[in-house]
Amino acid sequence: MKALKERIKKDGEAIGTEVVKVDGFLNHQIDVQFMSQLGKEFRRRFADLKIDKILTVEASGIAIACMTAPWFGYPPVVFAKKTKPNTMTDEFYGAEARSFTKGTVSIIRVSKKYLHQGDRILILDDFLAHGEAATAMTQLVSQAGAEVAGIGAVIEKGFQGGGDRLRKAGFRLESLAIIEKIEKGKIRFV
Repeated sequence: MKALKERIKKDGEAIGTEVVKVDGFLNHQIDVQFMSQLGKEFRRRFADLKIDKILTVEASGIAIACMTAPWFGYPPVVFAKKTKPNTMTDEFYGAEARSFTKGTVSIIRVSKKYLHQGDRILILDDFLAHGEAATAMTQLVSQAGAEVAGIGAVIEKGFQGGGDRLRKAGFRLESLAIIEKIEKGKIRFV
């Protein structure tokens, strides 16, 4: 998506050779109008899909999932929690996910009330690096007996291999911008 690549070049910051900081519009301060354009682009790319729910993981994926939902007719947005709150008294689906950004491992959880057998799920997230969060979300969907209709990432760091692994596993993956490499403070797109 040309507008996203331009925005990353304008407002993003390369940190080392593996980190892209886009917190000014995507995951710390949110440019709501731009995020809606990203949601519209996900709808265009997944126009052939009928989906029942959008699944993401807290916290950065929630904004893009919520801004995409109107373009699909307002399906519920379900987000996996990274810690078990004391209010989660129901049974839940759980899967292990490593956070590239934080360097931590979490069990992400979704209450069994919110994912059901036969649901067609669109998984969305802000970043795709090694594919740990996306893979964990596919496991939650599988545990529920639901179907992964597609996976979308706003920014994929192609050089970290997660997207390739998901595609090889047979998932339909659409990334709005794919970064080929980060070198000497420059972000290069595929």
